[in-house]
Amino acid sequence: MAKDKKTKPSKELPLGFVDRQEKELLIRDFVISNIKEVMIKYGFQYLETPSFEYTDSIGKFLPDKDRPDQGVFSFKDEKNWLSLRYDLTAPLARYVAKNYMELPKPFKRYQLGTVWRNEKPGPGRFREFLQFDADFIGTKNLMADAELCVMISEILEKCGLDKKDYTIKWSTRKITDALFESLKISSSNKRLKILRSLDKLDRLGWNEVKKLLGKGRKDQSGDFTEGAGLSSSQTQDIYEIFVKKELMPTGDKYEEGAGKDIRSMTNYLDVFGFENYKFDPSIIRGLEYYTGPVFEVNLNFEVKNLKGQAIQFGSIGGGGRYDNLVSNFGNLDCPATGISIGLDRLVFALMQKKDFKIKPKRPIVICVFDKDKIQEYIEILNKLRTSDISSEIYPGEGKLKKQMEYANKIGSPAVILYGDDEIKSGKATLKNLGTGNEISVKLEDLVDEIKKII
Repeated sequence: MAKDKKTKPSKELPLGFVDRQEKELLIRDFVISNIKEVMIKYGFQYLETPSFEYTDSIGKFLPDKDRPDQGVFSFKDEKNWLSLRYDLTAPLARYVAKNYMELPKPFKRYQLGTVWRNEKPGPGRFREFLQFDADFIGTKNLMADAELCVMISEILEKCGLDKKDYTIKWSTRKITDALFESLKISSSNKRLKILRSLDKLDRLGWNEVKKLLGKGRKDQSGDFTEGAGLSSSQTQDIYEIFVKKELMPTGDKYEEGAGKDIRSMTNYLDVFGFENYKFDPSIIRGLEYYTGPVFEVNLNFEVKNLKGQAIQFGSIGGGGRYDNLVSNFGNLDCPATGISIGLDRLVFALMQKKDFKIKPKRPIVICVFDKDKIQEYIEILNKLRTSDISSEIYPGEGKLKKQMEYANKIGSPAVILYGDDEIKSGKATLKNLGTGNEISVKLEDLVDEIKKII
């Protein structure tokens, strides 16, 4: 009788997840170090919240289905649903509510953390990604919103972009508030469908968004998204504002809300001397909790995928004002505004725009000729490491040929050969793997000679 064939686990990753190599990670570390410098300069405090939260605490702002695990990764722990955070803003609101009495008002915080989204992945869109957030909590002053735009601009330029490489586009959600009132759309569910549809304008184009505003749309995979059910005249009004940009809502609702926001934000940006922005009413932002100014960071250069094909990259980040989010936890008057940057997307774009001179450090490899001479090898190793030289004794098993193959494969700058002849002479052979040159070096001179190579 044949034995059951053991099924081997897949070596492939789930869709929407990726292994990140050292070069990308080193550039990401460079970006993070620049972010932290700017955050300190702007007076923000560092905060970290946990990856998991009670699902009720962070709300279901991304998913629009009945089950709590649609849009987020969730599981049920005894009686409660727990979810991996889908952004850093909702956990911040929970943190502020919990520590409301102890926190200064305003409270300025920044955070770097991984977030997870249980949604259909696409080009450049991942289910797990690293995000940077900066927020002002406890102020209605739109100077805070303007300063976030100025601050993100400084980060981008510190990381290597020029002003011509990006534009910060902004609008205010109060435009849609006035529009919904004029179109007599009161259903919160219908409003949310419209907002999420309009948020896809850049990616899908008007013809496809028009379907989402109407009866619905079937995507390339065959999945159908139910539409908002607007009439043709309602859809036309939206087209005039958000596509043609030739019409704006009118009336007291608009003047008291959107008009006031636009005048205030424009004034603050001008006073800051910030010019790299554009007012664009089509900027919506898909999250339902935004209440005022919203902004997006858009790149002005072509981004290519790993196959060298130009792709529609979209924004690398954005944010906006969310004055009611903290009040979900109780009777707390806590207006807020914040901005987020997808660090992995930013790094992916930066690697195409800028030739980073960041090179990974590779160790000098001390080859093993005789395991009984390990004390001599360790003495050399300690001498190099005491001088802050990355170094290692060959960690595997095998003869010299295999050790040399290892050193070449990891990109080691040089190897140290210290066999019987070298031990007798008191000199090591230092082989430069870049040039192939070998020199005989006294042990006391090894550090100086290696520094000439690295």
